[in-house]
Amino acid sequence: MKTDEQTDPASPQATAPASTELPPTAPCTVVWCGGRPYVLESSAGHNRWVGTDHRGRPVALTSADLQRRGWTHTRAS
Repeated sequence: MKTDEQTDPASPQATAPASTELPPTAPCTVVWCGGRPYVLESSAGHNRWVGTDHRGRPVALTSADLQRRGWTHTRAS
């Protein structure tokens, strides 16, 4: 017997990508990591994910950092 959480497509488990999936590469894409949004910025051929830490200070992550920390396309509730 499955519970509602197991069958609900909006549950965080259903929307989380596999750990081997790379973050998107389209500029201005938004992903969520650790409950915070990150936006992909592209400049001079270098991509970085820009967001804020728990104190509101700017943080820049590489795609590898984002993949290591875990990310989703939707905000976890």
